[in-house]
Amino acid sequence: MTASKEKNEPRKLPMMPIRDMVIFPYMMTPFVVGRLSSVRALEEALNGDRKIFLATQHDASIDEPKAKEIFQVGSICNIVQSVKMPDGNIKVLVEGVERAKSVEVNDRDGFFVATVRTGKTDFEMTPAVEQLMQRVTSLFEQYVKLQQSLNYETIIATVRMDEPAKLSDTIAANLQMGIEEKQELLGIFDPAARLARIADVLDIEIEKLDLDRNIQSRVKRQMERAQKEYYLNEKIKAIQKELGRGEKSEFDELRKKIEAAGMPKETLEKAIQELKKLEAMPPMSAESTVSRNYIDWLLAVPWKKKSKETRSIDFAEKVLNEDHYGLEKIKERILEFLAVRQLVKNPKGSILCFVGPPGVGKTSLGMSIAKATGRKFVRLSLGGVRDEAEIRGHRRTYIGALPGQIIQHMKRAGTKNPVFLLDEVDKMASDFRGDPASALLEVLDPEQNTTFQDHYLDVDYDLSQVLFVATANVLHTVPAPLQDRMEVLRLQGYTEQEKLEIAKQYLVKKQREQTGLNEKNVVFTDDAILEIIRKYTREAGVRNLEREIGNVCRKVARRVVKKGAKHKEEVTGESISEFLGVARFRDSEVHEKSEVGLVTGLAWTEVGGSILTTEVTVLDGKGKLTITGQLGDVMQESAQAALAYIRGRAQALGLSREFYRNVDLHLHVPEGAIPKDGPSAGITMATALASALAKIPVRRDIAMTGEITLRGKVLPIGGLKEKLLAALRAGIFETILPKANEKDVAELPDNIKNSMKLHFVDTMDEVLALALESPLPSLVSSEAAEVLTAVPPAEVVSGQVARQ
Repeated sequence: MTASKEKNEPRKLPMMPIRDMVIFPYMMTPFVVGRLSSVRALEEALNGDRKIFLATQHDASIDEPKAKEIFQVGSICNIVQSVKMPDGNIKVLVEGVERAKSVEVNDRDGFFVATVRTGKTDFEMTPAVEQLMQRVTSLFEQYVKLQQSLNYETIIATVRMDEPAKLSDTIAANLQMGIEEKQELLGIFDPAARLARIADVLDIEIEKLDLDRNIQSRVKRQMERAQKEYYLNEKIKAIQKELGRGEKSEFDELRKKIEAAGMPKETLEKAIQELKKLEAMPPMSAESTVSRNYIDWLLAVPWKKKSKETRSIDFAEKVLNEDHYGLEKIKERILEFLAVRQLVKNPKGSILCFVGPPGVGKTSLGMSIAKATGRKFVRLSLGGVRDEAEIRGHRRTYIGALPGQIIQHMKRAGTKNPVFLLDEVDKMASDFRGDPASALLEVLDPEQNTTFQDHYLDVDYDLSQVLFVATANVLHTVPAPLQDRMEVLRLQGYTEQEKLEIAKQYLVKKQREQTGLNEKNVVFTDDAILEIIRKYTREAGVRNLEREIGNVCRKVARRVVKKGAKHKEEVTGESISEFLGVARFRDSEVHEKSEVGLVTGLAWTEVGGSILTTEVTVLDGKGKLTITGQLGDVMQESAQAALAYIRGRAQALGLSREFYRNVDLHLHVPEGAIPKDGPSAGITMATALASALAKIPVRRDIAMTGEITLRGKVLPIGGLKEKLLAALRAGIFETILPKANEKDVAELPDNIKNSMKLHFVDTMDEVLALALESPLPSLVSSEAAEVLTAVPPAEVVSGQVARQ
């Protein structure tokens, strides 16, 4: 059959944009008209042939769309009925006649008039088109069956027709699709092409609906299975109870464990209450898992189990001496702790804090304490911890909640009196998640930790019998309240002789075992170990020393594998370079000769002592002081104080009163990439300035440390032992120290006191008399210098050369 249409001619019709719907031909559609422009277009159509062009707007939220915001393809409709409503809106019923495309849209008297072309085409009803119609009808029937929102009988009756155009438009109007997809179907003018597109759309929609139905049925089956299991479990319990059998349920076992755990009364009541809630819950529910995990944690934490403590002081002393060389004060404090525990029946837990540079044995001391006392040992690293919940845990309301690290490690220990090592307590941080250091305040307070509360357990837990040991490299990053709760024991760096003994007694043996060697395979002479200490390591502890000994052992192990198990190597001072290569450090870091403005200072860092060279040069200028070397605020202030002292004593130092007006001074501390700060470089800087200005060299074989006041007084410093050890390592055997530090000499090792010449000074004049190679020329007497009038301070420029 061939259907013929008249030639397509353009025509002008009133145009109305519509929202949220696409009107297809052959469909009766009611809607309400409220916009003024739409009302005018409707009235124009009613006054004419009652035909109007309806097109969907792109964005339904726009009240007055422009022509470009309306789809070009729409439907020419007959206005079947219109009723004016009390609120001024008009309710209309339209019937789609045919699709059309707007060629031109004009605005006339407040409404749109569109020139449209209907796009009529001739088509031939072929067997292929008939087959396509049957396929689309069949697919649509399946779609309606699966789509529960459509009435099957009503919809199927409307699509039983023989015309391809009418069939395709009727089905398109009834599909549950978005505006964009429906507008796409409206834009296809060829009925056969439109049917083919509808067939593809129906295939996709049917597949989606099938998938949804399968998921729903699977969920339903799972729910039914869970309900069935719960019902059968309850029935089995009832049958067993009725039969009076002696089998105990899982809940009875849990109740027995709770009663035998030794919990305090309040905790026991809470555990029993939680168990009752668990019994009443369905086994498959999420709440039952949360309650079961909570009960398991209450049972896992040790409530009454204790390690049988070894209180023998002789045994403890033997263990500490075997594990550690030196550290006499630390060992003495540990033995005092054990002695008190023998005399006091229920002593409170102690909190010790070992502070010292890396590699001096802080962590291993905690392990030795556990070994000496027969307690369990657990270690918690606090480096980088910034969440308060890491200490106290999360509330059970959160998904995946767990107790904090304190409770987790108590579970790991399995006893209520372990040695608990809090490693790197100075490396904690704080942010928006809380301050873990503040959370530790309760943990480390013997008066409060008897009732420590973890957020997850939410019951009191007694930590008073735990021996807490904290370690830190420095104390200034540890909050003052936390420091107040700990007994601070300082571990200072090792002397060369102590390192030698530690290597001979511990490190060589340990590395030999780790590399599979025995005493016959490798022997280290004292000279070899001293060479490693002097030329391959530069540290306060012995960590790098152990690493280098391990390097030697690994190279020997390779030779043993090649030459046989009986191969023997003797490592001597002369042969050490064969194993470790070129020496990394010189025997001495003393300057080759005494120079003007070049002074050796002593500094203390987190990793021990070090020498700090300071140099000053005098340039032509106008009184600027330039400070370089990445110095902190405190060191910059020390430099300014040193210059103020020099200017105040100018004439006593052989300088004119206004020397600074014609010169610039540049003070530099080498290794500028390393930040430096601290108050103990004052006399070093003052000596360098005085030497540069007076042009007198500073002795190359002397080092110094101390703070300076504006009046030239020398103030005390800290880290004396570490600084003197650094001087020894650098080959300097004479130092200038503040008089106030003379009392600290008693605590220095004998080898430092015997090998070093120590000068204790009160004033800067004494420092200059000792440090400069020749006396300062004096223009006037020192008494006259004392009454010099003050001069304005020089301008200080830090970090770059000052320029006008």
